[in-house]
Amino acid sequence: MKIPIQSVAELGRALRAVRRSSGVRIDDMAATAGVSKQFASDVEHGKPTVQFDRVIKLLSEMGIPVSIDIPSEAQEELFRLQEKAAASGKLTASPDSKPVERD
Repeated sequence: MKIPIQSVAELGRALRAVRRSSGVRIDDMAATAGVSKQFASDVEHGKPTVQFDRVIKLLSEMGIPVSIDIPSEAQEELFRLQEKAAASGKLTASPDSKPVERD
C-alpha cells in the first residue's frame, strides 16, 4: 500500500505501524539497523532533526522501500549524474537498486 509522506511524523508513524504489526521490538529493530534504540524512537516519534541515511536503514530493515517520483524530463539528467558518480567512485546507491531507464 502506498501512502503519501509529507512529514517526518508521518514517516515515523508508518515505521512504527510496520514494526508493531511485524511483532518486532524497537530495540531489536534498532540493533539490526545499526542504530541506537533512542534514535529509532526519535524516528518513530517524528523528531525533525534525524539523520536521513540512518532513517533509510531503519526503513530498509523493516522492509519498507523508499522511492521518489521525479518528472520524466529529469530522468536523462539523473542518469548522467549516476554515470558520473559511478565513474568517480562516489555512487552511494545500494547494490540492488535499479538503474534509471532511459526513454
